[in-house]
Amino acid sequence: MNSPSVIHQILDIARWAPSGDNTQPWRFAVISETDVVVHGFDTRDHCVYDLDGHASQISLGALLATMAVAASAHGWRMTFQRRLAMADSRPTFDVNFAADPSVVKDPLAAVITLRSVQRRPLRTRSLVAADKQALAAAVGPAYSVRWIDSFKGRLDVALLMFGNAKLRLTMPEAYEVHCSVIDWGQRYSEDKVPDQALGADALTLRLMRFVLGSWQRVRFFNRFLAGTWLPRLQMDLLPGIACAGHAIIQAERAPKTIDDWVAAGQAIQRFWLTATRLGLWHQPEVTPLIFSSYLRNGIRFTRDQQVARSAAALQPALVRLLGPDSDHTVWMGRIGAGAAPRSRSTRLPLARLLVQSL
Repeated sequence: MNSPSVIHQILDIARWAPSGDNTQPWRFAVISETDVVVHGFDTRDHCVYDLDGHASQISLGALLATMAVAASAHGWRMTFQRRLAMADSRPTFDVNFAADPSVVKDPLAAVITLRSVQRRPLRTRSLVAADKQALAAAVGPAYSVRWIDSFKGRLDVALLMFGNAKLRLTMPEAYEVHCSVIDWGQRYSEDKVPDQALGADALTLRLMRFVLGSWQRVRFFNRFLAGTWLPRLQMDLLPGIACAGHAIIQAERAPKTIDDWVAAGQAIQRFWLTATRLGLWHQPEVTPLIFSSYLRNGIRFTRDQQVARSAAALQPALVRLLGPDSDHTVWMGRIGAGAAPRSRSTRLPLARLLVQSL
């Protein structure tokens, strides 16, 4: 059997880029030995966490960054250009690779497939200065990293995430997403999030699976049995405290265009890969940023008016954490050393991601 071409080897590694709820919003059309078209798409038509497409655009940026890192292992340089004529919901990129003797293997290439989400508690020892410097350098000059790592700061973020989790668990639009993306009874999942990676214990997972069996059950448990408390405690409050700190990545200017969000995704992926190379684990904490953006830009994201009011009530706490340039924030997540996750999302095989040129 012939060995895979270099471009197929690059794509086989690049497909391990992160995406929201493991949606993998990309397909690849190989045009030649050095050219590929990335057909991107967003999930705005069915996912409350992506109504403006920005979450998927960040994922596409992470993919492009990963492709460039993977290409460096073969001594190839990568360039790309977005097709401006495509609909905003279908970002499409023409990607070219070229052999370049000046290209050296990026050290991040070794950790692409190791990078994962760790939702369970981490060590609380603060990061050393050298690690913080490496992570700040990873995002590039157009971005900065701010740290919240005191106990009070970690508690403040944990309480914000605890409050925000109530929105996720009481919002009918989020219920529909959770039902579609959780892979119950699984340690690994090719295109969803396995329940064993959620950060809850086995008893809580069984209760969650039962409750999520119908929206009527969700409403009953939330109203009469404090149904959100146990999962929020295990998945948001305790992990928010049990970590080295929380990283906030901010752009020099507030992102406005698709290209701004794609660029942010590239910086975020290099940050995440650098953390992995340093032996650190990371968990995104972007839902507060997403809902804040909706409120700031007048995007209606729920039909439940109580949830909308609760989201607005959380805004001041988020702004206090992010500072005066809160609209410059493109990412937030917890980080720290600890055990590797025992469960994780995998990826669709490359054969299922390849399409004919459209």
